[in-house]
Amino acid sequence: MSQRVVIDPITRIEGHLRIEVEVDEQNVIQKAWASSTLWRGIEVILKGRTPMDVGLLVQRICGVCTYSHYRCGTEAVENALGVQIPLNAKYLRSLMMSALHYHDHIVHFYHLHALDWVDVVSALSADPAKAAQVALQYTDEPLAAGEGDLRAVQKRVQGFVDKGRMGPFANAYWGNKTYRFTPEQNLIALSHYLKGLEVQRIAAEMMAIFGGKQPHPQSVVVGGVTSVRDMLSPARLQEWQAKHAIVRDFIKRAYHPDIRMAADAFGGEASVLGGVNVHNFICTNEFYGADGQYLYQQGVVHNGDLSKVTDVDPSLIAEDVTHSWYTADKPQHPYDGTTIPNYTGFVERDTVYGKLPSINEAEKYSWVKSPRYNGEAMEVGPLACLLVNYARGNQKVVNAVNSFLNETGLPVEALYTTLGRTAARMIETEILADECHKIFDALVTNIASDETLYTKPQIDPNKEYVGHAFIEAPRGMLSHWVRIKHGVVENYQAVVPTTWNAGPIDANGNIGPYEASLLGLKLEDPTKPLEVLRIIHSFDPCMACSVHMMDYQGQSLGEFRVGPTAA
Repeated sequence: MSQRVVIDPITRIEGHLRIEVEVDEQNVIQKAWASSTLWRGIEVILKGRTPMDVGLLVQRICGVCTYSHYRCGTEAVENALGVQIPLNAKYLRSLMMSALHYHDHIVHFYHLHALDWVDVVSALSADPAKAAQVALQYTDEPLAAGEGDLRAVQKRVQGFVDKGRMGPFANAYWGNKTYRFTPEQNLIALSHYLKGLEVQRIAAEMMAIFGGKQPHPQSVVVGGVTSVRDMLSPARLQEWQAKHAIVRDFIKRAYHPDIRMAADAFGGEASVLGGVNVHNFICTNEFYGADGQYLYQQGVVHNGDLSKVTDVDPSLIAEDVTHSWYTADKPQHPYDGTTIPNYTGFVERDTVYGKLPSINEAEKYSWVKSPRYNGEAMEVGPLACLLVNYARGNQKVVNAVNSFLNETGLPVEALYTTLGRTAARMIETEILADECHKIFDALVTNIASDETLYTKPQIDPNKEYVGHAFIEAPRGMLSHWVRIKHGVVENYQAVVPTTWNAGPIDANGNIGPYEASLLGLKLEDPTKPLEVLRIIHSFDPCMACSVHMMDYQGQSLGEFRVGPTAA
């Protein structure tokens, strides 16, 4: 007899995500549904506003990847108006994007995803001296993994336990049999979890140097960048370099070794050897380089066939809302997309936790739309980016991927797994860390003879404009689409990475990457579905991006009263 398992909300992500699965008598998932439970409405806010404000408004879609939307929205307007930005602005935008990728990927693995791999309680029983020796198996220069470092971490976390204040380590599935790290490996990763809190702050400061602040930077405008004084300041340039060196050091001496360690420990764990059941991948160009080429290049891979890559055709993108809480009579291209809510609610049903509200999968069940490329579901994200570029023969990617596979003894097929998706994010980050200094050097060289940062845009109120932009955000391919009429925004749509991955079933019965990734997964204990969290977290869900909450009719959404507290 099948059972329904409901996980609501999925924690350690940005926003609200509900996962429901149906398991058979052997606890194997036969059906899965992803439902986001907040409404999208940012597009409605933009209508009737000046295109010059688009970037500043759309960055409020999310509080984490603010710069992604900021830049993408600005570049969509630039594309519509035919604005060519100066070379310095291209370099600075790439440097700001690199800071965002560092910050996002470090936070993702250590603070959002690591606890799916790391048993914190087990780390408390580790031998710090033995753990220090284990760390040397994965790098010659371990960071924050000496015996003294590890002993201090153990003592610090034990203090949390003794006081009953587990904080982010509370209410987890500690002891689950699908954890594979030894106590010593858990202690190493726990030390890097804490160290990562320091390093992610430094990555955020890198963004603020040229962006003005983080989150919600403010230096990007239609036509270029405004941070000319920072660009021309030797002190600010040196500060950026110094912070970059710290972040790169963490990537090399902690992030990379920890993923190697995970590959070693989890290489035989069934719950991480699946999780990639949509074999279509799409990505776009990112990180404009010193040679005028992009570090990562756009493309589409179909059916996992790395022998063939096709170029991305923007005309083939459409969003289906058959099972989404919106109204539309057919899949819509983003230029003509609508955002009309049509909420139908939940139904009561039996679950492993008793009777609960549950989605009605035969009807509409998510605020996320279902993007399709020529009718096909696609996975986006670091794994898609690496696979497309590996297939293209991008030598930097080929070398990095092959090196990691050689280090771990894994075949290329291992990339098509949850472990591969998690490793891809690290590999993408490390390639960037090794190459980013070339973009920085190109900027420094160019400003010696050219200080231009801005091209003034022109709008004819009597003309109609359409434009779009694609960027490779930390979570994958992001696109913004704008239609301008009478000098103001007439229509706007954002097709974001998590929408590609988390979208529900479409009109043709095709399922998206989230739902497909869970099929065939065996749960050790359906009441403690750690395996589901491990797979879904590997995508780094950002529901705040895919579902933009607002009530355009001005109705009250909720009331919160916070009283004063005594010192």
